[in-house]
Amino acid sequence: MTVELAVAMAMFVGLVAYAVFGGADFGSGFYDLTAGGAAHGAELRTEIDHSIGPVWEANHVWLIYVLVMWWTGFPTAFAAAMSTLILPLLLALLGIVLRGAGFAFRKFSPTLSQARVYGSLFAGSSLIAPFFLGTVAGAVASGRVPADGQGDRWSSWLNPTSLLVGVITVACCTFLAGSFLTADATRAGHRSLAAQLRRRTLLVGAVAGALVLGSLVPIARDAPTLAEGLTGRAAPLIVSSILGGMAALVLLLRRRVAAARVSAVIAVASVVVGWGAAQYPWLLVDEVTIADAAGAPATLRALLLVAALAGVIVIPSLVYLFRLTQSEQWAQG
Repeated sequence: MTVELAVAMAMFVGLVAYAVFGGADFGSGFYDLTAGGAAHGAELRTEIDHSIGPVWEANHVWLIYVLVMWWTGFPTAFAAAMSTLILPLLLALLGIVLRGAGFAFRKFSPTLSQARVYGSLFAGSSLIAPFFLGTVAGAVASGRVPADGQGDRWSSWLNPTSLLVGVITVACCTFLAGSFLTADATRAGHRSLAAQLRRRTLLVGAVAGALVLGSLVPIARDAPTLAEGLTGRAAPLIVSSILGGMAALVLLLRRRVAAARVSAVIAVASVVVGWGAAQYPWLLVDEVTIADAAGAPATLRALLLVAALAGVIVIPSLVYLFRLTQSEQWAQG
């Protein structure tokens, strides 16, 4: 394995982690948005606060990690993507910032009306951010980011593949969030809430699966290189995603919510890994390969060392944080 490929894989591991853990956080916005009025939706919104409150900022560590690895290890590709896709990236960043502000301020709002405003800001931004991040992924995967960074600022992400990937990203985040919230509510002993979340997650999961399968045809027409990879080397991962999603739905139907959460993670992670496998060896599809975009060998070796140190230092800390969160929810239940 070459050093540039090792760095790209280390970066992609962070991307998968952000898709799973950050995605579960983002997806909670859908359930918050559709929870109902102040009285009817209070229990669900409290459950969301308890579930993501201790970890929602920590999950953005993965996004920072991916961006640092990208601009340091593959600077020309990073610059090209940032230049061409500046608009969706800014909108995604705006969504992340507004989401954080809404989540924090609604807890301390002096009036119900203000709490509703901040709650709507949190919920809406939670859907906006992953949508625009998805359009960025779709633009890269469909070959609309030229190596010189002079791609069209609008058509690069306003196209069938980008918009489909944006919608699929939101659907997958919502499915993940529902699986996590259902398991948390069940563990805490909130039976009626768990039943409500289970029904809604089943519906969202069915929609997400239909979107993933239904997108293959338009993507084949709009992004042939990506489609060739999806039906070739990435086909086992797509099958894994389908089986994981089906297993999650069956387990939810049988009320085995803890196992359903694991299957949902497998389904979503398989989609993301399948995208990476389908795109390989391109970093910017049809424009720049991983080898061509790589920085200086000394820089790449240093990045691998940093990634290894991060794995030793950061990952155990995040695992401990998640364990503390689960223990706290047990106590609250």
